[in-house]
Amino acid sequence: MAKELVSDALWTEIAPLIPPEPPKPKGGRPRVNDRCALTGILFVLRTGIGWEWLPKEMGCGSGMTCWRRLRDWQRAGVWDAIHRLLLAKLRAADQIDWERTVIDSSSVRAVFGGPKRVRTPRTAARRAPSITWSPIPKASHWRLRSARRTNRTSRS
Repeated sequence: MAKELVSDALWTEIAPLIPPEPPKPKGGRPRVNDRCALTGILFVLRTGIGWEWLPKEMGCGSGMTCWRRLRDWQRAGVWDAIHRLLLAKLRAADQIDWERTVIDSSSVRAVFGGPKRVRTPRTAARRAPSITWSPIPKASHWRLRSARRTNRTSRS
């Protein structure tokens, strides 16, 4: 790769936040290095390619390996910790430009609650009406025939 995605300085900041490798009681293949997995994750997220298209030449393991590491680190809260750490570093260096800040209303609590929501109509699948059966006896030939048979057998 022409440009390193995870510099040495960045890695020294992030490495302590990453959980240690879980024990493998049954053995197995050696785990892909966390720094390599982070490089693969950043490459996929930055370029927008699919996980399965992650180039093996990068040495990041497979796309599925990187995806699983992304999932595991998300569950462990690693990404939130990295975000807080980097924001604190940028804030301390006075590198945050607040001129272009946008507040997303979907993530900010509405103090007065806004208007009450209308009940959402049901959109689940419903059974289609049968074209061979009807509750009206004359609408179905089958019901007429079965009614005639019932009448014949009850007379006998």
